Parts: sequence; structure tokens; C-alpha cells
Amino acid sequence: KMAGSSAPWIGSAYLFLQSTCKTIALPSLYESSQKKPCVFNALKLALAESTGSMNGVDMLKVHCSHPHLIVQLRFCKRENCRRFLRSYREGALQKSLQSHLQLSLATTTVPLEVELKAGSEHLDKMLKDEDHCLECIYREKPDRLPDEEIMELEERLESLMLHHGTNNNGAGKGCPSLKSSSLPYPPQCSSLPPQITFIFQGQQFDNRAITPDDHQKFAKSVSKKWKQVGRSLQKSCRALRDPVIDNLALEYDREGLYEQAYQMLLRFIQSEGKKATIARLIAALEENGLVSLAEELLGLHSNED
Repeated sequence: KMAGSSAPWIGSAYLFLQSTCKTIALPSLYESSQKKPCVFNALKLALAESTGSMNGVDMLKVHCSHPHLIVQLRFCKRENCRRFLRSYREGALQKSLQSHLQLSLATTTVPLEVELKAGSEHLDKMLKDEDHCLECIYREKPDRLPDEEIMELEERLESLMLHHGTNNNGAGKGCPSLKSSSLPYPPQCSSLPPQITFIFQGQQFDNRAITPDDHQKFAKSVSKKWKQVGRSLQKSCRALRDPVIDNLALEYDREGLYEQAYQMLLRFIQSEGKKATIARLIAALEENGLVSLAEELLGLHSNED
């Protein structure tokens, strides 16, 4: 029936999340007006990674049912749902959620237990039978449109990203905790990873976080080679592994090379957190012969132009 029907493939499931750390209660964090956008952002990014697209799965509502945070999901394409199920089964979604929550909430670790249900079916018990899981999710049609609260959080997140994309300094008044937690760039005062410095062209540089200014310069100058740089980064970045890069090329084809490159590097920054350092980007640029752009990002010839 699923294959023969001309109607779009739509299904629904519930993702149950519970922190196993006694000091972290996800429902309480989500009920906090300050922390809610941070938790929502982490959920959205992790779900996007699980399907390879920001539009691969929709959140319809987030329920707080202590000790669980329950996310109602809607899938509008079978293939997106299949990718989600594989990510869930392999534990990639769980790791991604933990990583994004840790980054967004600026905490140490957020250990999670996850559970997936569709109606009365506990999908964790049948994950090896992917087609049966798909049938269970397909049978459960969404009973609602996105909640007003979800729509508002989506709009706030989108406005933050637009503000971030047009303001290199990242300055601006408003809720500082929201800006520092929801934007994809780690705070500059955060502790550096073990590799504190790196060598480029015989000079030593601080292995700092990638800044909004770096991000825009990269997107503006990398041109058609953004895919090659992405494939260099994917060697050590799960979030960029196939078919993510090709999906980004298709999804942002109409917006052009700048947006494709911007979104690729954004995916890298969001997934790697504090590990998304300038040294890794410079190494990827060098590998693809983009030495001039590497020099520009490190300020080696900024005064020559």
C-alpha cells in the first residue's frame, strides 16, 4: 500500500529522552524560558543530522512528562524516515543529541537514554526489521500541526541565524544566554582542545574556534571547491559523511555556491562544537590547494588587498 499509493508518504513517531544524570532534568530545562531555546536548538540540529536535511523531520510538539522529554515527530518522506531509523539504530542520533545538548547548555556531559514509539509499538524492539518500523510509523498519521510554541521557537532560531549571518561581530543586545547557547559558534573564552597551537607555512598559530568572520570569508571565497573541502573534513566529521554533502548541494542549489559552502561549514561547526577549530579547516584548505584562502583566514595578507 505504501509503495502503490499516490498520496505522499507521511508518518509519525514519539522520541522519548531521559537524562541519566541526576543533576540534569530535561523537562525542567525545557520548561525554563531561558533554557528552552537551547534545548530546542539541540533537538533540531541532531534531528537534521539524522536525516541529512534540515527539513527531513518535523517536530510537532515537545511534551514534558518527568523524567522524560517526549518529542512528537512527523516524517513526510519515506527515505528521510529510513535515514532517521538507521541513525537511531546505530546510536548516531543519541550521540548527536548528547553532543548538541552539551554544547547548547554549556555543560560537561548530558548522558541520555532514548526510546522510540509509534502508537502502541515500541520500535526499539524491532529496529533490525526496518521495513516493519517504517510501516508502524506510516500507520500513525500526525494528529496535529506544529504547536504554536514550536512555531515561535523556529522563528526565534531563524531570526538568530539571520542576525548571525549579517553581523560579523555577533554583537547585539537581547538575551545573552540565548545568543551564547543557540548560535553555532563556541564562545571565544571556552577552553581549547588539546592541540593549542598549529604550524602553517613555518609559523605558529593559536588553534582557536572558527569565528563568524572566518565562516563568511570561507563561503565567499571557496567557490566550487566547497565540496572538496567538505570531503576533506568528512574524514574526521561524521556529520559530513555521504550523502550529506550531495544533499546540501541539492537543497541549496538555487541559493548558489555561497550558501552551499556556508551551510556545509555550518554543519561542521554545529556537529563538532569545540572541536571545530581553525586548524582543521586550514588543513582541509591546504589539502585542496586553497592556500591563499587559508592565508586570508589567518590574517597573513589582510593588509595587502
